[in-house]
Amino acid sequence: MIKLLSHLSYVSITAPDVEASVKFYEEEVGLTVVDRVDGRVYLRCWGDYYAYSVVVVPGDEPSLETMAWRTSSEEALDEAVKRIEAAGVQGEWFEAHKIGRAYRFVGPQGHPMTLHWNVTRHQAPGHTASIYPDRPEKRSKVAGAPRQLDHVTVAARDVDEFAKWYNEVLGFRIMARTVLDQAPISVFSVLTTNEKSHDLGVVLDGSTRPGRINHYAFWVDTYEELLIAADTLMERDIPIEYGPSIHGIGEQTFLYYREPSSMRIELNTGGYRNYVPDWTPNTWKPSLGSSNMYRNGAMPMSMTESFPAADGPSATEEGVPDEIRDALINPYTTTG
Repeated sequence: MIKLLSHLSYVSITAPDVEASVKFYEEEVGLTVVDRVDGRVYLRCWGDYYAYSVVVVPGDEPSLETMAWRTSSEEALDEAVKRIEAAGVQGEWFEAHKIGRAYRFVGPQGHPMTLHWNVTRHQAPGHTASIYPDRPEKRSKVAGAPRQLDHVTVAARDVDEFAKWYNEVLGFRIMARTVLDQAPISVFSVLTTNEKSHDLGVVLDGSTRPGRINHYAFWVDTYEELLIAADTLMERDIPIEYGPSIHGIGEQTFLYYREPSSMRIELNTGGYRNYVPDWTPNTWKPSLGSSNMYRNGAMPMSMTESFPAADGPSATEEGVPDEIRDALINPYTTTG
């Protein structure tokens, strides 16, 4: 298979109070508003090379409107569309803001996705232009502000089937998976379009709502910047949901918190790069430290929540069946 996709380019999320979310992104995260068009607000990190990386749009509840990937070429975009439609999924071409020709579709488990090749590269105005030629603009003045968008993690009813489809159809590399200690149930997998440990993650979803998102993540350059961000959040009375700590899978340092809509945001840094073209994904278990490398702390129950909220009588409020949720958040006590 030719290389179809190059990297995650932007995420578009819905929020009940767009202005409250946008204010939070500007003042607490360190993003910059670059455009407002028909109620949609376009934002960027100081180190993003393209015009925007986050779009906030009006919606009744927090959710994923789309996750967008840039292809490796114009030809790769057309080839990707051929493969999507050959796999039985029908999407549509449209003109995306400052991107132009793009293709959007809904994956087999309900997740909206956009593919594009053309972009508008960020041109910083004089007062924000960096003295360093490779930087798209000056570093943010907000403590711990991320350099760029990093990855998105969605929720799916069948983790392995989700990973298989995106691998076979679009060429994502499957890097690792987590299976419960108590039963052969896949609860997490990570995929990538490049040498990162992942730019697409998937967690098990026990709800009846398709296409949900668990979180999306930004990148900071150093461990120290992530700790400064954690310190700043605490000083400003913004609760930290989980972290700082290190994931076993990927070995990134992580920090999770929420924006006003309740959407989960992650900051991460570190980790390794994997250039092996025929990599065989390893299987982790929660007791091995898949989520917490040090195996010394349980993941909070709230981390099983995805967006929008779960529904259906067979699922907990968080959308994960009780026995699976308990195994995820208490791996060190349930396995001895």
